[in-house]
Amino acid sequence: MPHQTIGDHGDDGKEPLTDRQKAVLDYIGRSIEKRGYPPTLREIGEHMGIKSTNGVNDHLKALEKKGYLEREDLKSRALRPISFDGAGPTGHMVEVPILGRVAAGEPILAIEQAEDTVKVDRFFLGATKEVFALKVKGDSMIEAGILDGDFIFVKKQLNANRGDIVVAMINDEATVKYFHPEPEKDQIVFKPANHRLQPIVVRKRDWKSVNLLGLVVGVYRRM
Repeated sequence: MPHQTIGDHGDDGKEPLTDRQKAVLDYIGRSIEKRGYPPTLREIGEHMGIKSTNGVNDHLKALEKKGYLEREDLKSRALRPISFDGAGPTGHMVEVPILGRVAAGEPILAIEQAEDTVKVDRFFLGATKEVFALKVKGDSMIEAGILDGDFIFVKKQLNANRGDIVVAMINDEATVKYFHPEPEKDQIVFKPANHRLQPIVVRKRDWKSVNLLGLVVGVYRRM
């Protein structure tokens, strides 16, 4: 799905955005589409050439005030753009099956049977159609904004790039981690986003492409 630039709508009741505000909102939306989660305040600042996080926050507050952005708190990982197509919210909802649980700590068995479904705006999932949801248990990905009890949306695929957040089967159990292949050591390292925890190391000869369930493209949290 082509990325939507949001703002500058004269007939939706919203105050128009400045070019700078539109650029910030566009960057946040592209980051969510590409990675599945928003950029940090520092990343926004670097992209926009804003030296201080206070300067970034000023833009985010303006976007909130004008109704183009929602935040659960002051952390940029909780950013959620409100998508408009010129006539109101996109309203393009898709039903994503919830297959079971996945560990963000010690791996636990993923139940390959839909327990329920959740409706999500297609804007947050991008163009991919093969997406499923899993419930996270554990705190090993908290520094990536993935918390215990969250639902992650996973795009089915058999490959990933270094640094991607993936769901992988290890010893017939599923876990969510950063993917870090180390061909020089003939191994793949699955790194947590929690400085207190150790990575999981898998020897390359014990790894098959089918062990990769997919790429994490989004996170859903019930408040």
